[in-house]
Formats: sequence, C-alpha cells, structure tokens
Amino acid sequence: MSTATKPRHIGRNISRIRELRGIKQEALADAIGVSQQSVSNIESSETVDKEKLVEIAKALGVTVEAIKNFSEEGVINYFNNFNDNIVTTGSIFANNCTFNPLDKLIEAYQENKNLYERLLQAEKEKIEYLENSLKGK
Repeated sequence: MSTATKPRHIGRNISRIRELRGIKQEALADAIGVSQQSVSNIESSETVDKEKLVEIAKALGVTVEAIKNFSEEGVINYFNNFNDNIVTTGSIFANNCTFNPLDKLIEAYQENKNLYERLLQAEKEKIEYLENSLKGK
C-alpha cells in the first residue's frame, strides 16, 4: 500500500495565483519577457524550471514557495480568517494601522506644494536671467 502523494501542478498554481492577483497572461508574459503563448504553455505544465519559476514569482509578487505550496483551501482559509477579523474588530486596520492616513495626505500635499514653489522660483530666476541677458545685448 503506497502513500505517495501526487506532485503539485506548478503551472496550475501559477495560473490560479495570476488570476487571484488580477493579472492577465499577456501582462505576465511582458513581465517575464516571453510570449502569451509561452505563459499558456507554462500554466499547462506540471513542472517549471527553477530560473523561470523565480522570474514568475517575482512578477506575481509572491515567493517561489508560495507557488509550490499554493492550495485553494489555503486561500479560502485566509479569506475566512481575514473576514472574521473584520467582523470581530470592526475594521480591517484595527490592529495594523500605526499612523493617521489624513496626516500622511497633508504631509504629501505640503511636500508637493514646496516642490511646486521651488520649481516656480527657479522658473522666475530663469526668466529674470534671460531678460537681463537680452537687455545687455
């Protein structure tokens, strides 16, 4: 009696992760420098060479281990736990948010305003320099 388990279908895992991330085959193909047909062939293969798997993992924003160990049950459990956390805490960010998003928005606005003012000042200085150059001729 053998207890050997069937190896995971790496191509199918790549396909499911790509779909869950909302990435089209064409976009993945562009990211790893192959054709869309090549991505289709990879996704129908049970195995993928290590170098290509590293490229694909990077393009999908996951680890090679995540692709190798991917399971539909794991995704379902993750989302169930995620949703349970929202229900029990009342917020997605209840335990994770360590800053006030409004403060970050205001900070970004101030940085952009300062940058705009410096660019505007540089343009005024250029105009003044050009006007002085023209007067000197």
